[in-house]
Amino acid sequence: MAEIIDGKALAAQVRSGVRERALCFEQNNGRKVGLAVVRVGDDPASDIYVRNKIKACEECDIRSVAVVLNGDATQTDVIAVVEKLNADNDIDGILVQLPLPKHIDERAVLAAISPKKDADGFHAVNAGKLFLGEDGGVVACTPRGIMELIKSTGVDICGKHAVVIGRSNIVGKPIAALLLAADATVTVCHSKTENLAQITRTADILVAAVGKKHLVTADMVKRGAVVIDVGMNRDDSGLHGDVDFDNVKEVASYITPVPGGVGPMTVAMLLMNTVDGACGE
Repeated sequence: MAEIIDGKALAAQVRSGVRERALCFEQNNGRKVGLAVVRVGDDPASDIYVRNKIKACEECDIRSVAVVLNGDATQTDVIAVVEKLNADNDIDGILVQLPLPKHIDERAVLAAISPKKDADGFHAVNAGKLFLGEDGGVVACTPRGIMELIKSTGVDICGKHAVVIGRSNIVGKPIAALLLAADATVTVCHSKTENLAQITRTADILVAAVGKKHLVTADMVKRGAVVIDVGMNRDDSGLHGDVDFDNVKEVASYITPVPGGVGPMTVAMLLMNTVDGACGE
């Protein structure tokens, strides 16, 4: 039976440290750390995410600024908002809530964010620093949180075989780079991978990030593996991960639940990235 990795508890510890640093910054600089969240349109899911992030900021003594544009705002409008925030010395982090409306090029908007204020870690400069192993870049929130979850188990990543299912720019690729940097041997699988189960059964650390409900079943998991479930699949019965939790937990040594695993850590790392930016780290 696997030990459950409590993402809520670990995130609470992280937020406590973030709050201490934010208070220290305020005392030394005469202003609060500032995070700006830009949202376009009235997508209900995005509204929930933004409200949760603003609430988390309040708990950590971070000033949050929400900029909400109408759904018919142009790409030029959004980039103009981003550039204004880039020039605002009271804003240390900028987050553009995705997805954006289809008529707006997400890459162009993300590229407009100052790399130093890129709280999400999506800018090409930050992604490039991660893959080149250079210091000073902002690491994407979810992958950064995943690494903390793995480390919390006490399992030594060095030399282990890590399998990542998914190759997105947001999770799959950056977590593969972070695991490589921690001296794991990394295999990245995706929708075109043949014999997926044969590969996943060799994983000491398995990260599932594809967005397909219960894709990973117990027969696909090596006994004693650490399983990190990044999936967020919602249907009429609730929220589900990419991993068949109830059955896989009988095989794995450690496993994250959905909800309560990766999600809370993603928000915590967003706050940490913002404070890091304010402190010049």
